[in-house]
Amino acid sequence: MKTTCAYCGVGCGVEVTQPQSASPQVSGDTRHPANAGRLCVKGAALGETLTQAGRLLHPQLHHQRVSMETALDAAADGLRRIIDAHGPEAVAFYGSGQLLTEDYYVANKLMKGFLGVANIDTNSRLCMASAVTGYKRAFGADAVPCCYEDLDEAEVVILVGSNAAWAHPVLFQRLKQAKAQRPEMQVVVIDPRRTASCEFADLHLPLRPGSDPALFSGLLHWLEQHDGIDVTMLPHLDGIDTTLRAAWQWDGAAVAAHCDISQEVIAAFYQLFARHERVLTLWCMGINQSQSGSDNNNAILNAHLLSGKIGRPGCGPFSLTGQPNAMGGREVGGLANQLAAHMSFTAEDCDRLQRFWRSPRMAREPGLTAVDLFDAIDRGAIKAVWIMGTNPAVSMPEGNRIARALAACPLVIVSDVLAQTDTTAFAHILLPAQGWGEKNGTVTNSERRISRQRAFMPPAGEAKPDWWLLAQVAQRLGFHEGFTWTHPAAIFREHAALSGFENNGQRAFDISGLAGMSDAQWDAMKPVQWPINARYPEGCARLFSDRHFYHPDGKARLLPPATPQPVVCET
Repeated sequence: MKTTCAYCGVGCGVEVTQPQSASPQVSGDTRHPANAGRLCVKGAALGETLTQAGRLLHPQLHHQRVSMETALDAAADGLRRIIDAHGPEAVAFYGSGQLLTEDYYVANKLMKGFLGVANIDTNSRLCMASAVTGYKRAFGADAVPCCYEDLDEAEVVILVGSNAAWAHPVLFQRLKQAKAQRPEMQVVVIDPRRTASCEFADLHLPLRPGSDPALFSGLLHWLEQHDGIDVTMLPHLDGIDTTLRAAWQWDGAAVAAHCDISQEVIAAFYQLFARHERVLTLWCMGINQSQSGSDNNNAILNAHLLSGKIGRPGCGPFSLTGQPNAMGGREVGGLANQLAAHMSFTAEDCDRLQRFWRSPRMAREPGLTAVDLFDAIDRGAIKAVWIMGTNPAVSMPEGNRIARALAACPLVIVSDVLAQTDTTAFAHILLPAQGWGEKNGTVTNSERRISRQRAFMPPAGEAKPDWWLLAQVAQRLGFHEGFTWTHPAAIFREHAALSGFENNGQRAFDISGLAGMSDAQWDAMKPVQWPINARYPEGCARLFSDRHFYHPDGKARLLPPATPQPVVCET
């Protein structure tokens, strides 16, 4: 049985043999393009997670076992009472990058399209929201332009704020192999620490934490001063003059003082970037998890856009996703400030989505994001929360405050695979969810590749798919017509059809070419990169090769990052 690893955003294909045995054997899928058979130690040990030890096997109401019907009725009745008394604004969902795309889609549809508010966010907010904002500001779309094959063709690979050796080990091994095959390829690591990712780096920049925007603003200035601008890109860019003027203050001396590294090291980095055509920049949480995370992203994107190092083999700005399906969640609008199929809260998009869903009401403005959502629970504004596949009492900042908020919340519904976590302790209603090996659906990895996650073992106890639990509660709330699916393939078809609905090339995410699949075709679907439509029936490896972007004028945007004033060096 071929399926997909449940850990990081690399999205490795795995093959399970003896799936019905007590100890299924897990190995890498040699035909999956994300990993070509490689697995890290966590992926190789997936078989050891297939145990019922600690599992939530049955629904619980106030920590007493009840029937599934009783638990679902209680969830719907509780939500209805709170909505009737306080309005739908008093309800929130909090999801996870561990959910499958089909689960995410149903949760988003119920909250935004039928309850009519956007109070649905996920733990992906804590890792990927900065990258989403950066891409949308620059490209007009949350669209990662690169693919893993670019590692095999790059002349320079830059790892910034990413200890890929630990966080994305299979991808790092691919980089290591590429370096061994082409020793002339240069590897640059930008990180305050000397991590394991420096193992074969040709250059390490141990910059001051938080100084990344200054480093990349200095790179823009260098490109301008040393003929590093691709003049053929200029007609496709907006904000050039403003961004370059903001970069003028960041000469070599100012960058060196601010970043606390030598001018010689900085110049060596800038020269590598400028002199080579195929430059690939990979980044992760060291860039994203920052007060200036979005600006950090745009500083990197500025350099690639102005130098034209985008849309071609071996080059581009490539954010590495942390969770296995954070991108799938973004595709269906899983964050509070976005709508499904990469639509936003414009009146036109809201109307379009409501017409497609035929929903009674539609969220018209962004909802509460993760931190604000739990703040609202803490102050009593949110009175019901449904938490799916995550443990915010541990994973959210200020865990003690999260625990206090959940303890005082009138209705806490938790769907999870484990019976006892720091979060389930506060649940009034516990719903048993299916785990890896039991779930059936799709996930999307860092390179926009959609893969199947297939069920190969029976559910533990009464565990159900998250989408099914959501749909059952939606039906009990009176929304039967919008939630009648009996198979996850039907949800995927609806998701795919929505992506192409009144799109006309205006939205980057378009998998309408998959909307007509039968259940059998969906089950056998091979990994494929979006967009998948009439123009790209077999998918598309790299975006923006035609230099057309998704802002209304078709141009990309350069944005000057907010950076502190340079350190003035006294002579």
